[in-house]
Amino acid sequence: MLINIQTFLYILSSCVVGLLLYQKVALKNRITSSPNSRTLHHGDKLTGGGIVFSLLFVFSVFYFWSAELLSNEIFLVLGIGGFFATLLGFIDDLFHISAPKKLAFHILLSSWSIYCLEIGVFSDIYWLPNLVFVGLSVLFLVWVINAYNFIDGIDGLAASGAFFISGGLIIVMILTNSASELIVLYFSLLACAVGFILFNWPPAKIFMGDSGSIFLGYIVGSIILVTIDRGEVSMWTWLIIFGYFFADTTITQIMRLVLVKKWYKPHRSHAYQNLARITGSHFKVASGIAIYHFVWLLPLMILSVKQPDLSIFAAALAVFPAMVFAVKFGPLASSS
Repeated sequence: MLINIQTFLYILSSCVVGLLLYQKVALKNRITSSPNSRTLHHGDKLTGGGIVFSLLFVFSVFYFWSAELLSNEIFLVLGIGGFFATLLGFIDDLFHISAPKKLAFHILLSSWSIYCLEIGVFSDIYWLPNLVFVGLSVLFLVWVINAYNFIDGIDGLAASGAFFISGGLIIVMILTNSASELIVLYFSLLACAVGFILFNWPPAKIFMGDSGSIFLGYIVGSIILVTIDRGEVSMWTWLIIFGYFFADTTITQIMRLVLVKKWYKPHRSHAYQNLARITGSHFKVASGIAIYHFVWLLPLMILSVKQPDLSIFAAALAVFPAMVFAVKFGPLASSS
């Protein structure tokens, strides 16, 4: 545990210093995000801050792998793959890659993860041909990448989500007395999230950009695949941990398919975006969702670990309120 606390403090301080330096570089080079059809902010804001915590996390993967604390497959997936996810995102922050090209790269990233891990989240369905469950697993990881990208629409939401996910995984490891090699990386991700929240909590001084959201989606999605395959975290516990993100993005996309002719266009019709616009406050919405994570989802996550027989019931309880929220305040309440 000592090495994990030391890791946390080192990465946290490095993240804060790195973001302070990046702010100066971004301001000098005008690396900014302008208001568009997806955003709710007014005026240009510094963006691309995700490059700092993403590279710090990738560096931690390289460090722990060189110290023989991580396996080769984790190094390849989270280290090499994480680096290219960050690189793609930062290029998009600078030059705005077209949606088809980004999707193609997401598929390549996901395929790399599945290839290195030699697993698929649907591989327990034995009657499925190998090619089918591999394809479904790639699509699953692409969906997680985009789900995280979609959720990064107001100050503090994506960063606080990363805080809950990494912290939740640490709690799961403690409750199950797990000796997983990944726990050092959960502490690393937690430190990155805390460091970035200091700059991104409403009102945000800097946005993470795609260099942060694509990276986080890829890392979280890959960890889901690894931990389910190894039996470290159940599918139902993951559904609880990822509950708000799953409910909001899935319900929103389904409703847009039904209600909007050009459903694939950029938009700001997620429930959290509409509520932020209605209330005029990113702080209230981000705080409310954070409370939902810690007051509602956290106890259900613990229940699913301590009482596996109740895990399906706990997962249903976890996502239901968020689904109702998405239906009520999602595309139906949108002006876009």
